[in-house]
Amino acid sequence: MKAMDLRPRYELASILKHHEQEIPDIVPNRWKQRTLFALARCRTAQMGGHIDRCDHPGCGKLHLSYNSCRNRHCPKCQGHLKERWIEAREQDLLKATYFHVVFTLPECLNELALQYPEKVYDTLFKVGWGVIRDFGANPRFLGAKTGMIALLHTWGQNLSLHPHLHCIVPAGGVTKSGKWKQTKSNGKYLFPVREMSRVFRARYAEALGKTTDISRPIRQQMFAKKWVVYAKRPFYGPKQVISYLGRYSHKVALSNHRIKDIRDGKVHFSVKDYRNGGKTTILALSDIEFIRRFALHILPKGFTRIRHYGLLSSSKKATCKAQIDSQIGAVYVVQRVPSLQRKCPTCRKGVMVTVAVFDQRGPPEYWKEKLLK
Repeated sequence: MKAMDLRPRYELASILKHHEQEIPDIVPNRWKQRTLFALARCRTAQMGGHIDRCDHPGCGKLHLSYNSCRNRHCPKCQGHLKERWIEAREQDLLKATYFHVVFTLPECLNELALQYPEKVYDTLFKVGWGVIRDFGANPRFLGAKTGMIALLHTWGQNLSLHPHLHCIVPAGGVTKSGKWKQTKSNGKYLFPVREMSRVFRARYAEALGKTTDISRPIRQQMFAKKWVVYAKRPFYGPKQVISYLGRYSHKVALSNHRIKDIRDGKVHFSVKDYRNGGKTTILALSDIEFIRRFALHILPKGFTRIRHYGLLSSSKKATCKAQIDSQIGAVYVVQRVPSLQRKCPTCRKGVMVTVAVFDQRGPPEYWKEKLLK
């Protein structure tokens, strides 16, 4: 079994639980406090739970399970959500080349992102799509309507604030006459990144200035350096697109597997140094600073961090996909039927059947006695 398949030795929840009384002082925001409390209680007696019994005649083992918090920021609760989302996206794939485009905000906007996270991140989505949409519509580059799936990440490897938008964009679009048209580079590149970068900076500064109060020093810093829109080389096929979506769609700021040690009031976690060839090092932060940094990446209540645009939007993808498939062929994905049955972890033969549920008060005495046998 691979190491990443094993249960992590340390968990974010244990750090939060240990400092639960201090969380209001570390993180003043009430919504973020509620989120951290939920993560601390995940799969503990405070969440209530259920008792399952194996239905195999030769086993019949009882198992006690505590409920999950199901919070989108929880490292332990993303697996099943990710799989369901990927299966839905598989059905939307076009038989076309896809590009990975990244829109990144400069560090000088971090202060505004902390003050007005919803406005700063919403503007990032809107301007990012506007750039892709308009470059696609421009006859110099494509001259057709295209689409985009965008995923917001706000963190760097050291848990610092680093807002950026990961996007997948098909290398083509639909013309006014309804014909599929591929980008003029024949799939070698999407659009000129230097032009995209200049347009992205100008449009973002203008759009953000309409919704927030940008000070003159910050505005000067925004234009002091070049902004870089990063367009990675294209995916080789549908499997690579799905693999990408699986890695990024329901990722959280820090997985439990990255926590290597907790000792002497410090959290030691692995960090990839991309400026040094992706070399992995260990960073140690005090428990308090670790919690503070993690809380930077808790999104506003109800904020949508995965969005679909153009040909890939929910309102258009059904009709557009059928139209495009008829011209360039369809991607056939084997439909996986998810099993709702849980195998017994003891005998691996039987199926687990829920025989009792309970709240934070714990299992009823009758079941406690049976669990102890």
